[in-house]
Amino acid sequence: MSENYDALFSGIIGKDYDTLNLICPEATKMSHLVGEALAQFAARKKNDKLNVVELGGGTGITTLSLLNAAENTRILSVDSEPVMQEQAKNHLKSWVESRQLTFSPVDALSALHYLPSASVDVIASAYTLHNFLNSYRSDVIAEIYRVLKPGGKFINGDRYALDNISQHTKTTQDEVAGYFRVLVAENKLDLLEHWIIHLFNDESENHIMRETPALETLHETGFMAINLSYRSGVNALVTAVKP
Repeated sequence: MSENYDALFSGIIGKDYDTLNLICPEATKMSHLVGEALAQFAARKKNDKLNVVELGGGTGITTLSLLNAAENTRILSVDSEPVMQEQAKNHLKSWVESRQLTFSPVDALSALHYLPSASVDVIASAYTLHNFLNSYRSDVIAEIYRVLKPGGKFINGDRYALDNISQHTKTTQDEVAGYFRVLVAENKLDLLEHWIIHLFNDESENHIMRETPALETLHETGFMAINLSYRSGVNALVTAVKP
């Protein structure tokens, strides 16, 4: 699974990933919302040093939001794609030097396997879990639950497909139209091709992360206080707490 996921971002998408902000402005907002959710959690634990794991750190967009959210955190950013992680390391040097931020170059499931049970306060992610095969994603959710401390929080800003398939299809069509509008104007036709191919992967039956089944998986795993607090098109913020 990790090899398939890496392949999606090892080429032109990985090198020009920030273009996502042009074709999907909600991506930037979602990174901020993930950071805000961490800030709210950290504000209740002012005297505690929080261990935070970010799955799929990419080029560091969401990592930066997490770093700015709270000073009482130590963040481990996980991403097995070196092209993107090197960009994050360059962007976030000062936090690396202060030892507030470290990196792991392995896939999400392997990184979680390395962590002791009940050792992490927050696991956060943005636009990562939807890339996984359904079976791999279920294993990741189970591992997230294992490594979180009691009272720990899972924060995920991601593509949660709409339950209404017709509405979801229309939303996706509008999204594709936006890809063409922006990337043709930018004369980035190679990038357009790769994002369309990537979208087909997102929408395939063995990958698509539809809202109700995704939330049910969290509940079945044992999470409580499961909340979808924001949605814009396919973009949604989901949080859950380990009791």
